[in-house]
Amino acid sequence: MDKTSEDTGSGVGVLDKAAIVLGALEAGPATLAQLVQSTGLARPTAHRLAVALEHHHLVARDMQGRFILGPRLGELAAAAGEDRLLASAGPVLAALRDHTGESAQLYRRQGDHRICVAAAERPIGLRDSVPLGSALTMRAGSAAQILLAWEEPDRLHRGLLGARFTATQLSAVRRRGWAQSIGEREPGVGSVSAPVRGPNGRVVAALSVSGPIDRITRQPGRLHAASVMSSANHLTELLARAGA
Repeated sequence: MDKTSEDTGSGVGVLDKAAIVLGALEAGPATLAQLVQSTGLARPTAHRLAVALEHHHLVARDMQGRFILGPRLGELAAAAGEDRLLASAGPVLAALRDHTGESAQLYRRQGDHRICVAAAERPIGLRDSVPLGSALTMRAGSAAQILLAWEEPDRLHRGLLGARFTATQLSAVRRRGWAQSIGEREPGVGSVSAPVRGPNGRVVAALSVSGPIDRITRQPGRLHAASVMSSANHLTELLARAGA
């Protein structure tokens, strides 16, 4: 978006200028000087708007202090596609449960928590039951690893504070495309998770299977990573077709 964008504005000047700032950051990180050049706004105006947008998490800073698009935009985009995500998730979760014999869940990040937005429970026997709407920690569990691993560097490092996993583990998660946990969130429970991506490639959810360690073993990825990844990729494809 360039400086001529103001000419076709909405008539609400401050909103139009904020949109120009966000549009400029769509091209990538920008210093204040670069933001001024790309938007055509006066330096004090560009700075005031960028800081105000940062307050609302619509803008953030990278490790070099440059302005970048903020995490709130991703959360809003994910919420906009939630209905399509949930509509597509049910059959995928049920098939994954039936194939693995373990309970399957779908998690979305909401601030400092991950929310269980869909689930397919194992019908009989010992199982890991996560009620719909449950708000679980982002500091432990394979789904938390997935939802954090592809975040912007500054948000990733903040998320690691107090976490039961490390930056090295998240690097391995990004490399192989799945995560596992053994007793991280709850003693005696293991899980395997993989990312579900929106049409823009951003991780919008984590697809998981979980169960007692006695059955899922202390290396649950060996048993279930391929199935979980396949199901997550299928759900990603369904979202792409739906244009979520």
